[in-house]
Amino acid sequence: MFKQKFFVNIELAAIAAILVGSSFYASKALGKPQSNSQNMVDEVWQILDKNYVDVSFNHQDWKAIRQQYMSRSYSSKKEAYGAIQEMVAKLGDRYTEFFDPQEFKALNNDISGNLSGVGLELAQNEKTKALTVVAPIQGTPAFKAGILPDDVIVQINGQKTQGMKIDDAVKRILGPVGTKVVLMIQRGNKSQTFQLTRANIAIHPVTYNTQTTAAGKIGYIRLPEFTQTAPAEMHRAIQALEKQQVQGYVLDLRSDPGGLLDASLQIASMWLKQGAIVSLVNRDQVKESYNASGHPLTNKPLVILVDKGSASASEILSGALQDDHRATLVGTRTFGKGLVQAVEPLEDGSGLKLTIAKYYTPKGRDINHVGIAPDINVELSEAQQKALVQNQTLATLADPQYASAVANLSKLIQSEDNHLSLQRGK
Repeated sequence: MFKQKFFVNIELAAIAAILVGSSFYASKALGKPQSNSQNMVDEVWQILDKNYVDVSFNHQDWKAIRQQYMSRSYSSKKEAYGAIQEMVAKLGDRYTEFFDPQEFKALNNDISGNLSGVGLELAQNEKTKALTVVAPIQGTPAFKAGILPDDVIVQINGQKTQGMKIDDAVKRILGPVGTKVVLMIQRGNKSQTFQLTRANIAIHPVTYNTQTTAAGKIGYIRLPEFTQTAPAEMHRAIQALEKQQVQGYVLDLRSDPGGLLDASLQIASMWLKQGAIVSLVNRDQVKESYNASGHPLTNKPLVILVDKGSASASEILSGALQDDHRATLVGTRTFGKGLVQAVEPLEDGSGLKLTIAKYYTPKGRDINHVGIAPDINVELSEAQQKALVQNQTLATLADPQYASAVANLSKLIQSEDNHLSLQRGK
């Protein structure tokens, strides 16, 4: 039996953790013995045939495609891998990818939150096809160098990225620790070159502290990615801040590209009393809803910071809390990724990531390509954004989005205090 993994991330950097049993998809012979390479090609075709979200397969004759690739002879696994990548590319889905054993090992290493490289979350712009930075991961070489969300990578080590597939770009950016990679970035009308040293990147998903404001003591929590350890760390953070008797919370999801679906569900349950968190709809229009556990850790006022780098699992969490009126969202519109993928490991150590469903917020909003609009919009200038990314102003009143969040939280705390005073007066 294979183990299927659901996730909602942007790119090669963090995958999922809901594990369910899935069937082994046996190859069906085409009237002649099949090589191991043919078996593997057919296995990938079968998985896509049974699970891929688009039943039109990008408006192609999927059975004819199987015949086309099964009629070939493959002299090596490398040839088979190339054929599979070619076949998968016909779906036109940037989130559906095949990984050879080395790539798949790197992908699985990322599950634990131990990354290697320069720390960039990448996506391909839907319209321009440009290789675009979703967000630099906090504390990584890319983050420290000042690379920003929406930067366009135009060259990698002198190689132009125009027409380059995202997985090819990732391969070029990854490499042994201590080696260099040179990225040319287009930011608006300006181009910049960054020489980055690759590193091992251990992500510690949750950081937190208390801050004293005019409204009293508040708790600030930053979540840069939904890794396997994020729920446990979030649980500890909330408990610690509750012991310090904070009166409200600012949860910072800016530049959080997402990650584990299960992590977003667990963390949502720490804030929500009850009700839906998200609904998944597969290609047969079968809807599966995920609800809060009913055991929140706190009911104190909450403001969430979001921006264009907040994606997928971040959007599930912020969308659920916004729909429930549990939190006020401050910042800018989120990325807009409303799709769910699954991973299927293959017998030779390679693996397939495929889109299997769309997701909707509790109120039925489809945020794919749209994103989530904050309740309070606060734009940043390029200088403010750069200072934020370089940690110069993060979670200080010099950070305009944070300052707005604190001001709104102060009103919520005051309103809560007034409400409690009225109740005590009855």
